[in-house]
Amino acid sequence: MHEKSVKDLTDGASCSVVGGTHAGKSGIVRDINTSKTGHVTITVVQANGERFKTLAKNVVVAGHHGS
Repeated sequence: MHEKSVKDLTDGASCSVVGGTHAGKSGIVRDINTSKTGHVTITVVQANGERFKTLAKNVVVAGHHGS
């Protein structure tokens, strides 16, 4: 099993949240930031326009499945 790394996240990419408070939600990646503690956070915009912030480690990029 191969997980995407944070570097695969790009603004505008489709993603699914697989961990944390927002697990099960999906949307478009926006606003990628690195906090002072070194954690990468992203804002995800859902199809209904709702936005939420989550850690990049909790999401996987959708639409590209490599083996």
